[in-house]
Amino acid sequence: MSIDEAASPAAAAPPTTPPANSPVLVHRPGRWIDNWDAEDTEQWDNGGRSIAKRNLQWSIACEFLGFVVWQLWSISVVYLPAAGFTFSTSQLFWLISMPSLVGATLRIPYTFMVPRFGGRNWTVVSALLLLIPSIGLALCVSNPGTPFGVMLAVAALAGFGGGNFASSMANITFFYPAREKGWALGLNAAGGNLGAAVAQLVVPIAVGLGAAFSLGLPIAGWIWVPLILVAAFGAWKYMDNLSNAKSDIAGSLAALREPHFWIMALLYIGTFGSFIGFAGVFPKLIADTFPEFKSFDMMGIVLTLAFLGPLVGSLARPFGGRLADRFGGAIITVCAFAVMAMIALMVVWTLPLANFWLFLGLFLVLFAAAGAGNGATYRMIPIIFARRGAVGQSGEVKESVGTARKSAAALGLVSAVGAYGGFLIPQVLNASNTATGSYDGAFHGFVAGYVVMLAVTWFCYLRRSSTLGRV
Repeated sequence: MSIDEAASPAAAAPPTTPPANSPVLVHRPGRWIDNWDAEDTEQWDNGGRSIAKRNLQWSIACEFLGFVVWQLWSISVVYLPAAGFTFSTSQLFWLISMPSLVGATLRIPYTFMVPRFGGRNWTVVSALLLLIPSIGLALCVSNPGTPFGVMLAVAALAGFGGGNFASSMANITFFYPAREKGWALGLNAAGGNLGAAVAQLVVPIAVGLGAAFSLGLPIAGWIWVPLILVAAFGAWKYMDNLSNAKSDIAGSLAALREPHFWIMALLYIGTFGSFIGFAGVFPKLIADTFPEFKSFDMMGIVLTLAFLGPLVGSLARPFGGRLADRFGGAIITVCAFAVMAMIALMVVWTLPLANFWLFLGLFLVLFAAAGAGNGATYRMIPIIFARRGAVGQSGEVKESVGTARKSAAALGLVSAVGAYGGFLIPQVLNASNTATGSYDGAFHGFVAGYVVMLAVTWFCYLRRSSTLGRV
């Protein structure tokens, strides 16, 4: 008996036999499952739902830590000057944005890792890879003499955490039927997105407490090592590989020639790109604009309110997916872009008031809109592909196995293109600050971008004469 057979309860016990007209789930060594079909309601109600839920839970845990590692530099750079580093503002912006650049790029190959190695297997590997940037950060920030080039290279390795999103979402889309993808993908993404908020909340506390034991800034990397090991073990022990989760290379290449793929990628830059871009730069924006509010001392514990932005955006994401399930993703996305454009303009108008609480409130609304739009936009992708596939007798959208494969590939590739927004937003802000000494020009550019994306969404997916109609 193999190790996986011994460790797998599903392999040790015979599967529950579903009704005769439903394909029988076959559990093989290595936690492989054959004959999976989430659209089969009998299979889904006779064990399929519980399997999907278990895999979703551990997927969220691993993706959560991926986002933590991805965003570690966003909060760590704020502490570099006090730790003895003498980097310029432009160099600090590069440390913030480099993980997003690499993470977005890694999402392309990560999309195809699940079909190649299995969802459970790749989740274990991708989780263990997070140890490299975590330990690397701890070692780098322990020495103020670390060259900027080395710091930038280690910051780039944090992109491993960003790549996790594509493989995680591609994996989970195989487990759920089309009618429940919005909520499932929203939960999976929100659980991951919360990592950005937790990193920005926990790191200042850990650094403050660690200072009492002469641990200092390196603790920002060390504290995640045991959690990463636990998550990797949980994925190995409890997750499953689906044999029908095969890659569709031809379909993926065809998607690059599909106009709707690029439209959705543009919209995802506006929603997720805004979320991850502003999440990364928010601590520095607060430190630059309202230095007296960059941290608070509460009974000896140092806190920063920057974590509230990604927290609100993360919590809003699954509700955006749920609203999209009910009302359509396009209308929710249009509303999100409208709110984001209005708030970005109000940030420029109200900055001269020098009111931190107004500034914070506006950004929390911006994060909430980006999060909701994020969930809604991501929900639109499988619907677009499913409408090219099978439709149930009652008229509801269903996915064939082949369509699910194409949908999974598109989800990963769109997430890769959209994640470049996490690199663009800090760099646009940096360029505006370098050229004019102000962030106003960048925010005016964001307003224009959101208006364009709103118009594109309406034109392609809300007009009566659009080819796909409401999605």
